[in-house]
Amino acid sequence: MRFGSTLRKSVYPPWKEHYVDYDTLKKLLKESEASSPVDEDEDAWTAEDESAFVDELMNKQLQKVHKFQTDTSQKLRDRTTACEKKLEPLGDASSGNNGKQKADVAPEEREKLLKETLSELDNITKEVNELEKFSRINYTAFYKATKKHDRKRGQSYKLRPFLETRLAAHPLNSEDYSPLLFRLSAMYSFVRQSLEGKSQEALSFADSSNGGDSFTSHKFWVHPDNILEVKTIILRRLPVLVYNPQTSKIAEGSQRDPTLTSIYFDNPNFSLYTDKVGHTPNAGSLRLRWHGQLAEKPDIVFEKKVLTEGGASEEQRFPIKEKYIQQFIEGKYKMEKSVSKLEHQQRDQQGIDNFKNAVDDIQSFVRENDLQPMLRANYTRTAFQIPGDDRVRISLDTNLALIREDALDYDRPNREPEDWHRKDIDSAQMEYPFKAVRKGEINRFPFALLEVKTKGMKKYEWIEDLITSHLVKETPRFSKFVHGVAMLFEDNVNTFPFWISEVDTDIRREPQQAFEEEQERKKKNAEDEFAVGSLFGARASPSYRRSVQSPVGSPVNKSLLKGSSAPAQPSPLAEATETDKTNEEVDSDEEGAQATLTTDSPFGRSTGLSSLLPSFTSNSKYARSKRQTKVKLPPGIRDPGVWIKDQGPVRVEAKVWLANQRTFIKWQHVSVLLASLSLGLYNAAGVDNNVARALAVVYTLVAAFTLAWGWGIYMWRRRLIEQRSGRDFDNVFGPLVVCVGLAVALVLNFAFKYRAIVNDRDNGNGSANQTTAVFIERIELLRV
Repeated sequence: MRFGSTLRKSVYPPWKEHYVDYDTLKKLLKESEASSPVDEDEDAWTAEDESAFVDELMNKQLQKVHKFQTDTSQKLRDRTTACEKKLEPLGDASSGNNGKQKADVAPEEREKLLKETLSELDNITKEVNELEKFSRINYTAFYKATKKHDRKRGQSYKLRPFLETRLAAHPLNSEDYSPLLFRLSAMYSFVRQSLEGKSQEALSFADSSNGGDSFTSHKFWVHPDNILEVKTIILRRLPVLVYNPQTSKIAEGSQRDPTLTSIYFDNPNFSLYTDKVGHTPNAGSLRLRWHGQLAEKPDIVFEKKVLTEGGASEEQRFPIKEKYIQQFIEGKYKMEKSVSKLEHQQRDQQGIDNFKNAVDDIQSFVRENDLQPMLRANYTRTAFQIPGDDRVRISLDTNLALIREDALDYDRPNREPEDWHRKDIDSAQMEYPFKAVRKGEINRFPFALLEVKTKGMKKYEWIEDLITSHLVKETPRFSKFVHGVAMLFEDNVNTFPFWISEVDTDIRREPQQAFEEEQERKKKNAEDEFAVGSLFGARASPSYRRSVQSPVGSPVNKSLLKGSSAPAQPSPLAEATETDKTNEEVDSDEEGAQATLTTDSPFGRSTGLSSLLPSFTSNSKYARSKRQTKVKLPPGIRDPGVWIKDQGPVRVEAKVWLANQRTFIKWQHVSVLLASLSLGLYNAAGVDNNVARALAVVYTLVAAFTLAWGWGIYMWRRRLIEQRSGRDFDNVFGPLVVCVGLAVALVLNFAFKYRAIVNDRDNGNGSANQTTAVFIERIELLRV
């Protein structure tokens, strides 16, 4: 189908006037779809014609499309924000963060608001999808028009480099709709669950997340000048995993990196390619893959992959011998010998059934889609992985050559129609750069391909530094199959991937430039994803949790934030790159406001002691490291109210509970000792010793306070543990009261006792004088 017809069928009627005027461009180029070959005498191409065509294509049409795409994208974001603001009272009411709002939202009004928002979300989602198609079809139109010019009118001047320069200034492919789609998905989940009548405890975003065993994949281009530096960075952390075709284990260090060959299937209409470029749900791909040269009789694997809507992939694969491949493609062989061998080996029945299902599904897939070999991808792979540990897997593909493997031209086929592969390449054991392959049948990719896969949610700092550095250029969803078809079969397809315009550019960047671009992107993503957390109490977005990290911990409620009147200040808080999680194999060719928070002590609010005597608050090393008075958030970000870590059941280690109980028992021990002391003192004092009896009462009061304090602090700390609070657990008020009370009692006891001794001494001296006088008088009487 000609591209003009494809463009007319792809037009979204409400936006018809904003598409590329392809007919006008063809008229300026002096060509029509039904026209005969150009007559040089009648249609002489002049400098005025060239200027008129370039001005129409590069200025009027490109600026028109770019302006509409940019304006529409911003309008969709504004409409999404408006929906979030509509749902915000319902989110606050459901979470119980604002009782007044909860009381004001009547059930009828709530249901009406949810249904209106759901209808608006449907419209936004539809237009986002149409806008992506709009950008892609117009992007292709500019390339098709430029190609026509260069082929028919480009004897003196080629427009392709100029188009790439203009697209860099007016990009149609730079818009990433993933953050917007994530926000829409969160609102869909919130509205759907709210209409179903789920409680706040049941509201969650878990159905949109993958399990902890899934892989997070990042794909990048690496300029040849940076390949060695990238390798050395990886080698410091991961060893090179060398493929050994004999043992499939670690081989000797002298072995070369293996070459991998994949032969991709498609039909003459390139429907698999079109579905993959357009991100059609359940788009499938099929390939044959082997290591090394085919003459070495390697293991050949048939692989079928289907990408689901959630970004995960479903794979089916089975090994096949070279001599059976053509018969299998033609439907004459159904792997009966392999099935019989498995049954003879007494393998488990489930494994045999899975093998049969894979064979039947792949053979049906070939027959239903009229598939045949179309493209060969040959490349050298360097793999990095700790043997037996698949948490981090990195592959670096170099010397990528994409070769036509089709038989579309019956007069001059690239592959014999009765064979499944090109024998001129495999029989001669050609290697890169495949000099014997004719020009036009091969495309040598100018960069290396880096793929980083991490398992689970753990983050590795050195990986984050690498993938955000100037050494690599991120290319999400890059596919060898898609790129090869776009470059080698451009006359047969009517849609192109967005990265085509960047292949011929210099992807090297200055380190400072790369850093600034990364910070700007992270800031924008953080702002986009905050609204997701506001609907679910910050439970929805894992990347938002990583982007905004508060040292204070989770606030109990929003009242702590509402007293802040500090001016907004930008913050360079970053978030980790959000990528799609897929269960792919190693060879995956598919794809600020400023808030003030207080950390006062539990008794500071009631007595004011903490405000009067700041030193009474905790001075432990832990407390000093945790005590922060201000938390800076990115622009437009507000506190979510409840952290993600505070969701779900409370799980506390036993040693935490036992430590709290042990502290309580220590306080009771002190109370018992003081009570025993006061009781002994009271009994020993006697009836006439009022001082000792008064001190015994004081000791009793201190013992009672110690008992009450120990119980109160035990219950307070227990509540903090259950609430997963980030506040300090230590408090010096109780120990200070006990110590001061005992010190005062001891000082008073010493003072009263000292005074009694002095009085007794004074009274004791007078009695001695009288006794001496009587004794002398009696001696005198005896003498007389």
